[in-house]
Parts: sequence; structure tokens; C-alpha cells
Amino acid sequence: MTDLPRYAFLGPAGTFTEAALRTLVSPDEAEYVPAVDVLTALNAVRSGDVDYAVVAIENTVEGGVTATLDTLATGEPLVILGETVLPIAFELLVRPGTELDGITAVSAHSHAWAQVRRWANATLPRAEFVSATSNAAAAVALADDSRPLESLGFEAALAPPGTGEALGLTVLADRVADNATAATRFVKVGRPRAMGEPTGADKTTLVIHLPNDRAGALLEMLEQFAVRGVNLSRIESRPIGDRPGEYSFSVDALGHIGEARMAEALIGLKRTCPLVRFLGSYPAADREPTPIEMDDSEESFSRAHSWVEALRNGTAAI
Repeated sequence: MTDLPRYAFLGPAGTFTEAALRTLVSPDEAEYVPAVDVLTALNAVRSGDVDYAVVAIENTVEGGVTATLDTLATGEPLVILGETVLPIAFELLVRPGTELDGITAVSAHSHAWAQVRRWANATLPRAEFVSATSNAAAAVALADDSRPLESLGFEAALAPPGTGEALGLTVLADRVADNATAATRFVKVGRPRAMGEPTGADKTTLVIHLPNDRAGALLEMLEQFAVRGVNLSRIESRPIGDRPGEYSFSVDALGHIGEARMAEALIGLKRTCPLVRFLGSYPAADREPTPIEMDDSEESFSRAHSWVEALRNGTAAI
């Protein structure tokens, strides 16, 4: 039995998610627990089977990872505690002896396929896509010589760099990507706890439901951030699930709940929106300080609060 913290990740070993996990905590300092999908990884945190999960939440090609966004938006609360960003490119792997013209189907995770569609159309125009639970899982299945290709349903797999060498597969193409600067953002998720202190380079992630479906409702929600000088780095709509045509919004705001401007934005949202789900305040991966106008600084909010208190006490100068 180990006393090391347990981290769930999308397995098996060799996925981009495991690579992201390694940037957050070394295998000497944690027990890595592979999961079959994002839902399983996050629910393992909820059940207490693991201490944390590392999951993909956004990529530069497809945007938000819906499995992560939707699982965090409902159920027992979880919070994001940190993030990391990895560049993404793939290897095209086959069994020894297979050539490009022998490929009729390629297996990969759906988000991986979305990032290589143009390359696949140009290189393998007749190949079909076969969805896999992860890119590493497709490669592991391909490397199992006891399974005929006919039973697998594909002759090639897209996988993270280094997978081919590790599994004894042939690399027909490397650095495969439609966008040479493609990247995926991964987050560390845990159970709710006291938030750390602001670093000056933080994000706060929220799920927000609008009060009603009418003209101006979204604008009024966004004004809660704008009037307090809180910039948004991401906003995405997601179906609420039980009412067609109605949506919630998943938001990344630049700032920390420990800062007055963010705290007051949350108060405004809580007052005006039927549901505001707080998913954590945590250091941004790029560590770039958040630009703050003087009128939105901590000192500015503190002076304004002191002035109001003085008005209440009858001691304010006119």
C-alpha cells in the first residue's frame, strides 16, 4: 500500500494525458491510475478512489473537450487546481510490412482525428476513421500480433510521438498535424477545498445558466465581468440537456476568487443567474501576469469599500 497521492488519467500508458500528468507531478511522487475515459477518471475523484484526475479540457483545433466540460458541470462538485499545455502532433503507426496504399482505416481518439483531417484527406483519401478510447489504446491494440487486422477493423493508428518505438510498430509518418502549433490544455481536478492565494496570473472557471431566454440576457451576464475589469479567455455554450434551445455557458475568467474584482463579479452573477457553478481559481499555465487597469486594482476596490463604510458611519468627507 502506498501513501503517494493517486492520479487518474486517460489511459493506457503513453497517452498525451499521461505526458501532461508527468509535467504536473513525477511518477516518483504519485501513483498513476489509468482510466478508460474522462468520465471514469473524474468520477474516481468524486468517489475517493483517487485523489486527483488530469484530463484534457480544451484544444486549439476543436475548442472545449465536451466530455470534460459536461462532467464538471453536473454531479458532485469538483474544482480545477492547476493546468498545463502540451504541443500536439502524432505518429502514423502500422505493423511492419504495411504500406500507405494498404491502409483502409485509421484508428484514433476523435479529438486527434479532428486535428489531422486535412492531412488524412491528402495522404489517405480513401481511409475511414475508427474511433478509439485514446490514441495509445489504438496503438496498443495494433501492436497485439495475436489479433488479425480484420478483427481490429483498422491497419493504422495515430499516436503520441515515441509510441511506435515503444511498441515495436513502424512509423510511416511523424509530426502529423494540420496545425504545426496545435496544443491541448489539460487540468488537474480534485475535490473542493480552500483556494490558494492569488498569484497575479490566474484563471477562474465557471458554469453559468442565464436567468431566461430573452434578448440581452447574455449581455447582462457578461456585464458582471466587464464592469469589474475581468477579462474572459474562453466562453462556450453547452446544451442544458433537458430543454432544447437553452444553454449554459462555460467560462474561463482571468483572475482569482481571492481578488476583489473577481469576488464581486461572482457576487453579481450569483444575484442575477439561477445557477453559478464555481470550478476553481488556479494559476494559469503561461504564468503571464493578468493586465489590470488602475480602476480595477485591489487598492481601488478597497478605497471604494472604505468610502461606502464611511458613508454608513457618517464619517465620509463630502
